[in-house]
Amino acid sequence: MAENDYGVFSLNNKVAVVTGGNGGIGLGIVKGLARAGAKVVIASRNQVKTERAVEELTRNSLQVSGLTVDVTDEASVIAMVDSVIKKFDHLDILVNNSGTGIRKLPEDSTLQEWRQVFSVNFEGTFLCCQKAYPYMVKQGGGKIINVGSMASVFGNDWLASYSASKGAVTQLTKSLAVAWAKDNIQVNAILPGWVYTTLTAPLKDQHRERYDHIISRTPMGRWGEPEEMAGCVVFLASNASNYVTGTLIPVDGGFSAKG
Repeated sequence: MAENDYGVFSLNNKVAVVTGGNGGIGLGIVKGLARAGAKVVIASRNQVKTERAVEELTRNSLQVSGLTVDVTDEASVIAMVDSVIKKFDHLDILVNNSGTGIRKLPEDSTLQEWRQVFSVNFEGTFLCCQKAYPYMVKQGGGKIINVGSMASVFGNDWLASYSASKGAVTQLTKSLAVAWAKDNIQVNAILPGWVYTTLTAPLKDQHRERYDHIISRTPMGRWGEPEEMAGCVVFLASNASNYVTGTLIPVDGGFSAKG
């Protein structure tokens, strides 16, 4: 079977945008979408990092390009969507993955830090959805996949602003799914558990007690890898999920299933 011969899961001739797709979970998702046949646009603030990711993936014969965007800036998001439409004439899949977090106890957090996290994680997700909407309506439908977090389900003492912002993303996902079902736009979210990235890897050395607790709390006994987030996203981006909308799917090694 050819690499992109995915049957009902095939994304051949589809155009996807992945915000924050130049590293970590985002890059894992980009690889999965591209291997399923999509033309993927990596949209991120760090142009140099994006160019490196594009170079790596195109070397492996994947259809990937890059754009610079600040998801907290409305004009920048509009320019991103317009650029994609101008180049490809359609936008079929939007993955809102851009995110940030500040590790602080809630009593030590400043209002500016709180707003910074919400601006990227929640408002950025809303802006990208809103600006993609009219084009998806015009073309007869589309797929939006938001990257939430299991932190939106469980309280987290040292990532309160992150957890709250991801909780807002999950409720936005449900609301948009209800509002846009009439337009044949399916809106869903994945909720990653603990995944090894450059941001989370230091936990093993700096907060060993927390790291060991996470391992013991996860039935699969390990952290996830970024590319393990891709399968669920490919499903939600494909025709296989045409009757699935407003769902929040944990991808967490069983963390949320354990009592």
